[in-house]
Amino acid sequence: MTYISSGCVRTRDESLPLRLKLILDNLNEVIMQYRPEQVAVEQVFVNINPKSTLLLGQARGAAICAAVLNNIKVSEYTALQIKQAVVGNGHAKKDQVQEMVVRLLKLPGKPGMDAADALACAICHAHGESGLGGIFAAGYRMKRGRLV
Repeated sequence: MTYISSGCVRTRDESLPLRLKLILDNLNEVIMQYRPEQVAVEQVFVNINPKSTLLLGQARGAAICAAVLNNIKVSEYTALQIKQAVVGNGHAKKDQVQEMVVRLLKLPGKPGMDAADALACAICHAHGESGLGGIFAAGYRMKRGRLV
């Protein structure tokens, strides 16, 4: 794995449709610049505040649309899968994920928490495609701890 770039799209206090357009436009620019072949996103979980969950889901939808409009394959992972792939513990804390992202990608410093989460999702995807996830996609499954 090689680190190329990371960042965060920041929106202003505008209407929701304009904020979603800003996300879509910014991610489209990133796609045009870096030409990714695949995109990995974290699945939304229901948290304490339903309004925040709904807004996060809409922002996530804009991100997925940016990929789909550019004919890029989208893969989705739960927070548990991401933490398991990066830290080895599905219940790891955010700072543990951030530290492992630094180590795995040999970064000179710590990325912000949002960037670390996104990079962790990419690492999870990379592990899934070449690790057990790729094996399972090929039609194999685990039975009593063995691949069948």
